[in-house]
Amino acid sequence: MSRLSEMIARLCPDGVEYRKLGEIVEILRGKRLTKNMLSSDGPYPVYHGGLEPLGYYSDSNRDGDTVMIINVGASAGTVGYCSEKFWSSDGCFCLAKSKQTIGRYLYYVLQNKEIDLKSKVRVAGIPTLDAQVVANISIPLPPIEVQREVVEILDKFARLTAELTAELTAELAKRKKQYQHYRDYLLNFDGAPGVEWKKLGEVCEVLDNKRKPVTKKDRMPGPYPYYGANGIQDYVANYLFDGTYLLVGEDGSVITGNGTPVLTWAEGKIWVNNHAHVISELLLSDGKPVALLRYLYHCLQTVNISDVVRGTPPKLNKANLCNITIPLPPLKEQRRLVGILDRFDKLCNSLSEGLPAEIEMRKQQYEYYRDKLLSFKERT
Repeated sequence: MSRLSEMIARLCPDGVEYRKLGEIVEILRGKRLTKNMLSSDGPYPVYHGGLEPLGYYSDSNRDGDTVMIINVGASAGTVGYCSEKFWSSDGCFCLAKSKQTIGRYLYYVLQNKEIDLKSKVRVAGIPTLDAQVVANISIPLPPIEVQREVVEILDKFARLTAELTAELTAELAKRKKQYQHYRDYLLNFDGAPGVEWKKLGEVCEVLDNKRKPVTKKDRMPGPYPYYGANGIQDYVANYLFDGTYLLVGEDGSVITGNGTPVLTWAEGKIWVNNHAHVISELLLSDGKPVALLRYLYHCLQTVNISDVVRGTPPKLNKANLCNITIPLPPLKEQRRLVGILDRFDKLCNSLSEGLPAEIEMRKQQYEYYRDKLLSFKERT
């Protein structure tokens, strides 16, 4: 940082000029290729509405060291960078070369403004980012020497962050594998005494009749989580349920790569639409549950439902859900198992502690220093 501070003091002691992006570089629109022109491999990746290649093509229309900004679809406003030649479809803008700046510097500056870019995406119909919005983004333009120094610092920091994140991610994968191993071992009741095998519909309540799509009035922003098949979709102004629930995806992406159902744990005041089944505990006359809801959460992660998911898009209907057979040990044993498995689950999945929090901290640290390095005093 001392070297960069010395360069800024020497080369731009009165601050740096801020310019609109469209005054510095030309914003290029790509050209769409038809699906039959793409291949699964080839010399040049094709980018359209995301930072993952749509496919590959035999030719390129952009050189390496090029910044791209996704302008259509769910990723509109996302900033990317490609060091090699590629084909730009009309789903992403690219920034032409300029003698006033270098590509990698523009990448970091615009990455720092992604929130602003995404806030200006038109969401009616297909999300779209207009070229004029990109052109009007104001960016600092220090001397090229300063830009190179900033890029060198951020490249090193990004590389170190990526290496640390990769190590933490690998460790997290090991922990998850360990959790799955113990979960499958602890919940294997073949031949175990005192264990009954029950249909899910016999041991819990399925509250699907109380869920409904959110209305326009209730869709107003609010404090209550709005759940669909795969977790929270939004936050709304009203709620349908108040308590602790296990949500099971009903249609769409309702099955994991292991063939198990997609589950979401939900607590408090929530709204659930028609794409997720809502499960709560079934209480006996003495107030005790037939099965602990948290036990069902762990147990269902071991049940393969591939043979009961039907249709396009895939659907797990209520009848098939209720017919899933699960092992049911006594409540005391359920509590013991939940205590063990919850500790593993918390370590693996909590965003407030453990490895996921460490990964998030590294990301925030990188973003903080990127912001500091790119906050130049403006020359008046």
